[in-house]
Amino acid sequence: MLLFQKKDKKRAALEKEYAAVLKKETQLKQSAMKATAPRWKTDLEKKVPEKVYRSLEAAFSKAFSVVFTQGVGVIEKTYNRQNLEETHSVQDYAVQVKGGRKELKQVKRNAGRSGLTNTALTTVEGIGLGALGIGLPDIVVFVGMLLKGVYETALNYGFAYDTPEERLFILRMMETALTKGPDFAVKNARVDGMIEEMPHVGDDELQVQIQKTGSAFAVDMLLLKFVQGFPLVGILGGAANPVYYNKVMRYVQLKYQKRYLLAVAQRNGYSLRFL
Repeated sequence: MLLFQKKDKKRAALEKEYAAVLKKETQLKQSAMKATAPRWKTDLEKKVPEKVYRSLEAAFSKAFSVVFTQGVGVIEKTYNRQNLEETHSVQDYAVQVKGGRKELKQVKRNAGRSGLTNTALTTVEGIGLGALGIGLPDIVVFVGMLLKGVYETALNYGFAYDTPEERLFILRMMETALTKGPDFAVKNARVDGMIEEMPHVGDDELQVQIQKTGSAFAVDMLLLKFVQGFPLVGILGGAANPVYYNKVMRYVQLKYQKRYLLAVAQRNGYSLRFL
């Protein structure tokens, strides 16, 4: 149940938008906690050599590390950061002045616009490299596309992405998006904790999380990236890229939307909580 100290037009609009986010979160949580890998997938994964998994885990971890430390400038060349920031400022001002559902929904629409383009690019990249039998090298490109989507979403909601704290937040969201079973609730609560209060983050903690996130991707995409290393059949592995992109971004966009709504409530002195 959502409670506000007082009722007015702005609070009512914010309440409805926030209630919609909570409903989607509940649905996502229920789906993730019930999810189990198909038996055929589990059986085939058992036949993949252990060294392949270790190589994949290392490749994902390395990709996140490299893109975070060296790839931000490259990714930022694929979109106009200043334009995104200015667009958000205009829309956020409209939220401050009017604060209706129309204005709140416009912020959300802006955040979702890049999704279709990025999904298309991820599809072309994945299938193209898969057809050539390119598996592991594809991971850096795939991680770059994922982070491009995350960065654009962050900017559209008015948040940074290039501090240690924000990077940890991003890594934890991506890890949680691929988590199944009871662990999802634990990791999801940890993400929500960062939304409520962003902690100070040291380099060691960030490196540990890079390993955890890399491991989460390696576990979930093991079979698909393994077969992507074979010509022609690799198309199947590459075609999974947009599926995983959308899965991660669905969670990420929902969390940034929640974070923005809570920030708007705090900025206006509203007491927003749920029981």
